[in-house]
Amino acid sequence: QLVESGGGLVQAGGSLRLSCAASGSIFSITTMGWYRQAPGKQRELVADITSGGSTSYTDSVKGRFTISRDNAKKMVYLQMNSLKPEDTAVYYCRSPPFWGQGTQVTVSS
Repeated sequence: QLVESGGGLVQAGGSLRLSCAASGSIFSITTMGWYRQAPGKQRELVADITSGGSTSYTDSVKGRFTISRDNAKKMVYLQMNSLKPEDTAVYYCRSPPFWGQGTQVTVSS
């Protein structure tokens, strides 16, 4: 089970931190990802992090977003800085094959 939190409404240039609480015994060996889906668009991978801490990001968020994880707490985080209106979307946590329910992020201009 994956449960996201931390979404909300923020002005452009602001910051939000998303959290994903995971359950299950294999969390520490699983690659975790954050995805987002904007209205009328396909769901896209924003960032992921391996069990060893290696990270990757989609080009549009590089330098602004940071993914991290705490294996002891079974948590994954997405720190989002310098937010832009185009970052507005529902953000989902994923641990294949499971998805969270999503959390809305809205960035006003």
